[in-house]
Amino acid sequence: MATITYDKASRRYPGADRPAVDALDLEIADGEFLVLVGPSGCGKSTSLRMLAGLEDIDDGAVWIGERDVTQLPPRSRDIAMVFQNYALYPHMTVGQNMGFALKIAGRPASEIKQKVLDAAKLLDIEDYLDRKPKALSGGQRQRVAMGRAIVREPQVFLMDEPLSNLDAKLRVSTRTQIAALQRRLGVTTVYVTHDQVEAMTMGDRVAVLSDGILQQCDTPRSLYEKPANAFVAGFIGSPAMNLVTGKLTEGGAQLGGVHIPLSREILAAADGDTVTLGFRPESLEPTTESADSIAVKVDLVEELGSDAYCYCTLVEQVVEDGKSNVVARVNPRQTPAMGDTLHLRIRPDELHVFSATSGARLS
Repeated sequence: MATITYDKASRRYPGADRPAVDALDLEIADGEFLVLVGPSGCGKSTSLRMLAGLEDIDDGAVWIGERDVTQLPPRSRDIAMVFQNYALYPHMTVGQNMGFALKIAGRPASEIKQKVLDAAKLLDIEDYLDRKPKALSGGQRQRVAMGRAIVREPQVFLMDEPLSNLDAKLRVSTRTQIAALQRRLGVTTVYVTHDQVEAMTMGDRVAVLSDGILQQCDTPRSLYEKPANAFVAGFIGSPAMNLVTGKLTEGGAQLGGVHIPLSREILAAADGDTVTLGFRPESLEPTTESADSIAVKVDLVEELGSDAYCYCTLVEQVVEDGKSNVVARVNPRQTPAMGDTLHLRIRPDELHVFSATSGARLS
């Protein structure tokens, strides 16, 4: 096991107008489960492949433990990678797939057999050792790929969206198994996903990337409660945080015709005459019509059983560049109808304020 350090590591592809990964500075502790998350094209898989040695590093360095592995080939980095498509050899049995790396390394057959059996017991795939991959389901193939990584006993596990080929129900159960297994083994793990729910439920820490730049790296709770900028605020959480432009006024900002008080520090830090106000769907509570209630018109009601969400439009527009949309969580047993007007209040201390130009957090 080992620590991992990205030391201002960058990757530029020929002909691209910006780096795929731009000066990534990140330290991952020994035994930590770190998740890289972001939208498609943000550089998360490239970052992982740079660590694996599958992508060149144009600037900066990557360290595993006390070794600078920037120029080392993949085989010399003591890592094991689980790919999105599992990359199993179709002509080999499950047991042969799992023990192949040890066979290439020249390990004794008895040792290979024992390590494969131990990993199979851990993953509950003992009954499949003599089968070919084509005879397995997606979830079983995923466990075989995990087993192949485990038998090598590497310093680092790398996982590139290993659950993306599974159905929704199986993804939920399998991500729980992977997280529990990683904690039991204690191996430093870097996991890539585009699914922020997956990231929040699995990682000790989550690193959010956008356009090749690290936006924030923190615990799931800190990302949720104190996002560093408007991008992280809008990406983390399901449904996403409401982000609405508010025009600055004396002592606060206007939102849907309502005055929202802001602190002197926020008003002093604001650059321009508008700010971005952020509040999560669960931070809104129904109230009666009053001076501090925001009027919204219900466009759509989404009922999920235990929860219900209203997709609404502000009745009084704050800006002139289009509609201001708001999502509110409501009582699933008393859902409003489409076209209804609701009056909502933002709960105290649950308002986030961001710069309208840079997106940086002001509150």
